Amino acid sequence: MSAYRSVVRALLAYQEGLRSRRPNLRVPLAGLALAVGVAVVGAVAVVAFGAGTGTLGAIASDTSSARAAAASPGCVPPALNVSAALAGARVTVSPGPGVRDSSSATQISFLGVPAAELSGIRVTGSHSGAHAGRLLAYAQGDGASFVPAKPFTPGELVTVHAVLSEASKRTPFAWSFTVAVPDDPGSADVTESTRPSSAPEPAPKEYESFHSRPELRPPDVTVSAKAQTVTGGDLFLAPYSGIGQYGPMILDEHGELIWFKSLSPAGTRAANFRVQEYEGKPVLTWWQDPLIADGSKTAGEVIANSAYQTVAVVRAGNGYQPDLHEFQITPQGTAWITVYDAIDCNLSYVGGPKDGAVADTLLQEIDLKTGLVMYEWHSLDHVPLTSSYASAGPTSRGEPFDYFHINSIDTEQNGDLLVDSRNTWAAYDVDPKTGQVRWQLGGKHSSFKLGPGAATAWQHDALQQPDGAITFFDNGAFPAVHPQSRAIELALDPATKTAMLVRSYEHQNPLVAGSQGNVQTLPGGDWMVGWGQAGYLSEVSPTGQVLFNAHLPPDWESYRTFALPWVGQPAEPPALAVVAANAGGSSAGATVYASWNGATEVASWRVLAGSSPSALAPVVSAAKAGFETAIPLSGIAAGRYVAVQAVAGSGAVLGTSRAIEG
Repeated sequence: MSAYRSVVRALLAYQEGLRSRRPNLRVPLAGLALAVGVAVVGAVAVVAFGAGTGTLGAIASDTSSARAAAASPGCVPPALNVSAALAGARVTVSPGPGVRDSSSATQISFLGVPAAELSGIRVTGSHSGAHAGRLLAYAQGDGASFVPAKPFTPGELVTVHAVLSEASKRTPFAWSFTVAVPDDPGSADVTESTRPSSAPEPAPKEYESFHSRPELRPPDVTVSAKAQTVTGGDLFLAPYSGIGQYGPMILDEHGELIWFKSLSPAGTRAANFRVQEYEGKPVLTWWQDPLIADGSKTAGEVIANSAYQTVAVVRAGNGYQPDLHEFQITPQGTAWITVYDAIDCNLSYVGGPKDGAVADTLLQEIDLKTGLVMYEWHSLDHVPLTSSYASAGPTSRGEPFDYFHINSIDTEQNGDLLVDSRNTWAAYDVDPKTGQVRWQLGGKHSSFKLGPGAATAWQHDALQQPDGAITFFDNGAFPAVHPQSRAIELALDPATKTAMLVRSYEHQNPLVAGSQGNVQTLPGGDWMVGWGQAGYLSEVSPTGQVLFNAHLPPDWESYRTFALPWVGQPAEPPALAVVAANAGGSSAGATVYASWNGATEVASWRVLAGSSPSALAPVVSAAKAGFETAIPLSGIAAGRYVAVQAVAGSGAVLGTSRAIEG
């Protein structure tokens, strides 16, 4: 089993461990993660609730009695692809009408109208009774979440009543949903148990080492001898899976290391590392598991500034944790994330076990100011289990049926969402207002007739291009369907409902990536292709010419790879080490090693030396050469103390190290 699949399995198992230890929700935003240093928005309206806890429909059993039953409950709603837009299509609600996959810790989201226009909210569980709570407004002013004061009961039916008041018009609306029974395979914390407490030592040839930063041992990236420079900017990847240090990594256009963050504890993983914009400034973002912050050890999303300081941590809402596949910050101050959650599900009608479980893969839109869930969409509510190319037969509660496997979200030009599913071999156009699937590309029920070579299998990273074409990283495995993984572009014709292959690239050394991978279109039309599990990264021109090619050591992989512009100025000072040329330790003839982890604007280094830290003077300069620059002090009586200055191309001093004894 690949390390990537182990990550997904661990996330599912760890999610159940979280739920088994989750306390009752007694505070307005319990179970939600707020951005670091950001307060909850605005005043909140306290709503009154009607009395009465009468049975609404069949009374659902609690978790223990559900587990005692011979069969798992149903997890698919009576009707698929039902609209979540209520009150005359003015309010988008989640959980949606009739769904059976809601979390017991769910908020109830009302999106599309100001919070002040919502009133009369009554929430009643068929087992847990009436729920008090608070209505919390979204920072964007376009809705609010009702956050219950206590969780719902697994298996119960929840009914919601509300009133929309616009001017003099009052529109009452109501709907119901069922709370899922969480899958509990009997292992409360698989993620922790599978994460090694200490990692074996890697072979020296597989990592880089530095005199000035001996604690850093990033995996060595080998660049092809024929490679040119990357045209899209610096390279962003997050290596893991091999023996050694894991963490987010930046390389320059030549493949030289710029920045590496070694994550701890050992085995902590990062993924989906890239540049985005947050509050009007470029930032670095990545997924991390575990992300130990604010009293939580669950997975989360990190937002860091140009000084590599964490400015926000984003968690999933509704009692979930985010998975590695997607984290996209929007111009509206929200973020799209993906979630994997295992719930009990009777799979007998698709050839699986009656007492089965399914990987409920979903997406959320998170308000970054408040941490509230503005919108939630579950594949189970819109795409049938029978659409999957994965088999339900060998699955169990310990190995849930991963029928959909969401792996990317893209906002299309018309505002719709393009959601990619690895295991149905299809991408879905989703109306964000109703949640309904408008069309699908690929799979068993494609809305478009696929031309020669246009069919994908186990693919990742569906992205709409400016001309309306769709790019994919087409894994083609596993099980193997295509002889090689490839990057492809499909042109869609809405009039004829056809999709034609217009561009394709397979690696010059045949690669099969059984998981992960991405295709990024660069300015000018080049592609940056991250080969996922295969551990390669390539830039190719529109004609297929290889412009850059590199690879990680054997057994290493990176979920995605990006080429993006970036300017970094670390908060910490430059680092240095002085290595004597002889056993006597004299600084004459010694070598100074200078580095500054993350600095992008350093052109040269200036060595300072003197008899004390306060009496230093320049003695030699050298052009920057890679992550760490070696500067000989041959023939120079440097004195007792040595420091280095990082100098920009303009001659300005960017930073000065501490002085050390030479």
